[in-house]
Amino acid sequence: MLTAVRAARCSLWYFRGISTSTTHSGYQQANVIILPKHLANDFEAFCRRNPAPLQLLYRGQSGETSCLPLARHADIRTDISQYCVYEKGRLVKTVSSLQSYTDQPRTAPEQQAVHRSHQWSSDMVCFYLGCSFGFEGSLKTAGVPVRNVEQGRNVSMYRTAVPCIPSGAFSCPLVVTMRPVPAAMLDAAVEVTSLNPMAHGAPVHIGEPALLGIQDLSRPDYGEQVELQPGDVTVFWACGVTAIEAILSSKPPLAFSHSPGCMFLTDIPDSSSSPLTPESTNTPHDRPDLELTPRCFLVSHNPLMYSLASHRAVARIRELEMTIGDDPGQRGIRVLFTQDELLRSCLALSHSFSVAITTGFPTHYMHSPPDETDGPPGAIAMATMLLSLGKQVTMVTDRRALEMNQAIIDEAVETGVLKHAIPLVTFEDSGPDSALHFLCHHGDPTKPRYDHLVAIERSGRAADGNYYNMRGVNIKHLVDPIDNLFIAAKGIPGIITTGIGDGGNELGMGKLKEKVKNLMPNGNLIACDVPADYAITAGVSNWGGYAVACGLYLLHTCPSHQRYLKKGLGEEPTTRQEQLQDCTANLPSVDKVTHKHV
Repeated sequence: MLTAVRAARCSLWYFRGISTSTTHSGYQQANVIILPKHLANDFEAFCRRNPAPLQLLYRGQSGETSCLPLARHADIRTDISQYCVYEKGRLVKTVSSLQSYTDQPRTAPEQQAVHRSHQWSSDMVCFYLGCSFGFEGSLKTAGVPVRNVEQGRNVSMYRTAVPCIPSGAFSCPLVVTMRPVPAAMLDAAVEVTSLNPMAHGAPVHIGEPALLGIQDLSRPDYGEQVELQPGDVTVFWACGVTAIEAILSSKPPLAFSHSPGCMFLTDIPDSSSSPLTPESTNTPHDRPDLELTPRCFLVSHNPLMYSLASHRAVARIRELEMTIGDDPGQRGIRVLFTQDELLRSCLALSHSFSVAITTGFPTHYMHSPPDETDGPPGAIAMATMLLSLGKQVTMVTDRRALEMNQAIIDEAVETGVLKHAIPLVTFEDSGPDSALHFLCHHGDPTKPRYDHLVAIERSGRAADGNYYNMRGVNIKHLVDPIDNLFIAAKGIPGIITTGIGDGGNELGMGKLKEKVKNLMPNGNLIACDVPADYAITAGVSNWGGYAVACGLYLLHTCPSHQRYLKKGLGEEPTTRQEQLQDCTANLPSVDKVTHKHV
């Protein structure tokens, strides 16, 4: 047990003035917040609603200075090297002990000098919250460098633009810690930290800091700047210093906290995800399900963004990816297969807010309409699921096919396949900036209208500028230059593109054009030259659309992904029954797709 260490610290001030980030103890550390009793219930509810930053390890009784479930022989008034004192939401000073704030008999002059509201009496309640320093030892054991420890610095902490879920008097932005991690070790860092929910668990964001509203890494709001090394990626964990922001915003007459970086040391080994006392209801008591342990995937280069999904969800989406690769047309489509294109596209779509979908392949150029039935059903299936997840969806089509596609959308709404009508638009190339103005408000690349473009069974431009069906017939006269949107999107940060195809001549399949040229019939002629970020191949393109819809459903029901998507905020990431029923109802089915007439 740690009692000897605690005794040494208390008697010799062993850790006073030393950041516990740089002193690996082998034991779980805790953030500490001390509030007036009348705010205690609101703050506990605030913690429950924001479990990643405010993992509640223990709530003390009014006036209690010990915390037996976490540590024996503890005295919260003296066991932290430095405390912060707040009055009416302002930090007024830091002190090395809180004993002077304890109720004691006082002379009349002393009573006048110290107002009653500035005493720590039975009116004060102490909260112990998880701390990310508790997983640093596990990171080192897994071979992941801990840069702040290497550099002898406190960890960098930043106030984000992400609001916590409010409760009563408490409302504040999320605070995060940042630890640089080599890209090759991201999976290890994610897995190790996810297994310690007492220390904030898995990261809540990996990649571009600006996506959290952090504009300058060199100026942390708390702690010290930690330098990145070549090949490092910025990884952000929810931070218990969020509670200090809650104090500042709620403005209690008197409150205390640890000084950021100077933590309370418990008797719980830092590798533990369970408390010392199983009977305690104030600490996590269930070990994580290993199938729900998250994995890390790169989903965007510009801006840099990674996402998380559980082992279980990843395995199921990979099964989907293999299933849709069945090749009824015997084209040899499996040679174009690249693992995890479906998974990464679904992850990116799950993070999206506004999606534009385009389809249409006029292969029957002698008929009216010339379009094949592959494509529109898959597009509607994706649109339906995206709408159920709260995304904005727009359909983009050729001018000649506007009436036909409007009829498809209208029927989908009438039959209940679509919740409501979605915008149907066309694109005309009227100048060099046409695509930019179509994709971005006022042509401003910092203000995109869409953050994801999806093409499913959409004619793709070949290297010679023409559009070919699989027989090598040029159908350019029937195709609008929607490819230009995908080309322009490459230069606009924040827009991701996906192409779904079954032959290699579809928009987005340019990512695979060398394989198409070498391995597909007529490949040298028909291969699409316009790439997408993700190229999903399927035996029938509609199957690819159905797989995207199903993949989005799997991510929506994946606790690991939902926690990451919500930055660890809100109630524990379980899908409400009505949401689950809505998403299930919007999964593609045979009955639905056979109702669509194209």
